[in-house]
Amino acid sequence: MSHWKWAFLSAIGLFAHNRKSRRGAHFQLQLWSSARMEAHKSYRPWDPRQSLLLSPSLLNWLPEDDLAYFILDVVGSLDLRSIEDAYQEKDARGTRPYSPRMLTALLVYGYCVGDRSSRRIEAATWRDVAFRVIAGGQHPDHSVISEFRRVHLSALSGLFLTTVRLAQRAGLVRLGQVALDGTKVQANASKHKAMSHGRMLKTEAELRVEIERMLAEAEQADRVEDGIHGSARRGDELPAELRRRTGPAAEDRGGASSAGSRSAGGPGPAVGRASGAPA
Repeated sequence: MSHWKWAFLSAIGLFAHNRKSRRGAHFQLQLWSSARMEAHKSYRPWDPRQSLLLSPSLLNWLPEDDLAYFILDVVGSLDLRSIEDAYQEKDARGTRPYSPRMLTALLVYGYCVGDRSSRRIEAATWRDVAFRVIAGGQHPDHSVISEFRRVHLSALSGLFLTTVRLAQRAGLVRLGQVALDGTKVQANASKHKAMSHGRMLKTEAELRVEIERMLAEAEQADRVEDGIHGSARRGDELPAELRRRTGPAAEDRGGASSAGSRSAGGPGPAVGRASGAPA
């Protein structure tokens, strides 16, 4: 056999051997990869920046028996003419104010669950589902909330009392953190006919005292925090270089800043559990 023919046949044999070896190695790699795939646990999709394909209903964010719905129903039925008349007496030009019914519901719910500070309530409209539902996705500045309470303090006190009395009639024992002692009195009235009307009035008087105490605590909390942070600041703002520049939160903050209701914006670390013109 000539030298060139021997070299040619050797090359063909080596090529066939290498090809067979590569096929075996590839098959082993496939088996190993399949075993890895079978053993690997996949996770549920998670993307905090993913936009919702359909606009959600805020009313689907809470269980049906949540206190927030009761507050919305009650405040929706209250007579707010004394507050709304004060709005209508002002110049109609300028920034549109927040709904006084929404602000009333925010305050009533906030005080019932123990949030007296206007800054905590503002932060809760960002971070607490119940507050966000009541506010309808809006985020009034703490200065708007506190000014609304101060201007309409007398009317709010009466509206709060009406809310508590309606809760008593509905058979509630507690309204958030507010104990409704009158519920026990009313429940026992049918068993004890000698229950005096004076006792019922005393219960209402006790509730008035508790409501006045809550409103006074709210005023004190806002004064203390204003002294610490200044009236325009919330106190938990991130440094400018760490704030997000885009997105719904930034747009909402931009609107608040343009209205002059805040010098630095954006929801930073949680203040509580959780723009517009003052009333």
